[in-house]
Amino acid sequence: MPVSDRQLAAFADTHAWRIPFDTTPRYLAGPGDGRHVTHGLAAAGWTRTSDPLSPEIVLTSPDRRHHLQFDPQSATHAWWRLRAEPTDTKPWYAEFGELVPAEILSAFTDALIAPPPAEQADPFRTLESSGWLIDAGDEAASPDALCHVELQTDRIHGGTPHWRVEAVEQRPGTLGERIWHASFDGHTPAHLVDAFITALADPAPLQRGMYERTARRSAVQKRQSHPLTRQQVLDAHTTRLDALRVQARAARRQQQPVTASAPAPPTSATAPLRR
Repeated sequence: MPVSDRQLAAFADTHAWRIPFDTTPRYLAGPGDGRHVTHGLAAAGWTRTSDPLSPEIVLTSPDRRHHLQFDPQSATHAWWRLRAEPTDTKPWYAEFGELVPAEILSAFTDALIAPPPAEQADPFRTLESSGWLIDAGDEAASPDALCHVELQTDRIHGGTPHWRVEAVEQRPGTLGERIWHASFDGHTPAHLVDAFITALADPAPLQRGMYERTARRSAVQKRQSHPLTRQQVLDAHTTRLDALRVQARAARRQQQPVTASAPAPPTSATAPLRR
């Protein structure tokens, strides 16, 4: 399902009229534009399999194994859900809250499209290198203590370690109100979790417009001195989509079974003699 010119123009128009602000920390920047996620998957060949007139969106991968659901009418706090059907590996499931920044979520879905890395990174090492505080090796907190990453093990998940991320609003005398969450079950591929955590810990600001919804007042906004033009926004978006399209093709080629080569013609030593 390629992204159409009309959809690209609508994306560019939305951002062209916004006054951009550098917003930090990024985990409090608010949801942003969900098309960072949906356009990226569409560029990789995912198709919409839900009712086109419904506010709920379900995108399905070309191999029909992965499904991403966006449900803004969800009765739970999870607006985004991604599940993988069982094949040669076990099924897995991940969910994300309403206010998770789209740029952080798209790091997860982009990693799902691209071929897995040759070497597996350690999420806690990634967090520590970004200045997060590591507690007992299975929990980390951002420098401002407003975001937490934990590797949990409990009976509900069958004793399999699973990851949970929470952004919270600290208030005096309370444990803090949860702003958004992300959870990954114990069978979620490790490189996908690492991609999400790497984007989460990135100190670079996210772009949000004036009056655009942020997660909480704790977010700090600084206006850019040179706002991006409509064409610059569109060029950056289409460049990313083109890269994802190439990565998806490369990943599909890696997954294709190797066909048996045709038998070699007889050599001179085995060729039949001519009369």
